[in-house]
Amino acid sequence: MRGWLLLSGAIVAEVIGTLSLRAMVDQPAWVALTVAAYIVAFALLGLALRTGMPIGVAYGFWGAVGVALVALLGALVFGEALSAQAIIGIVVIIAGVFIVETGSRPTAEAHTEEVPA
Repeated sequence: MRGWLLLSGAIVAEVIGTLSLRAMVDQPAWVALTVAAYIVAFALLGLALRTGMPIGVAYGFWGAVGVALVALLGALVFGEALSAQAIIGIVVIIAGVFIVETGSRPTAEAHTEEVPA
């Protein structure tokens, strides 16, 4: 549970950093928030990995949720276009990450040890 909370914080920080990066295009003063948010994002991602979370799951989830949130917030905050194709792409990315996450769980057979006869 702790790993998922850390990963959630990493996602929020990364989204803030990316939106600040976009804001920096118009107002360079956003650079400080951009740098700070990315430092926090990578630090929290590293801490999430330390809890034993597989890197494929962590990075995939981080990327998918980050892409979805940035696309949605970019449309709301910056008036960027969000087409039906883009929405379908986001759904496909999230579905793919879900499949990777469920496929990375060890099976019950992997947890049972053979007892010598």
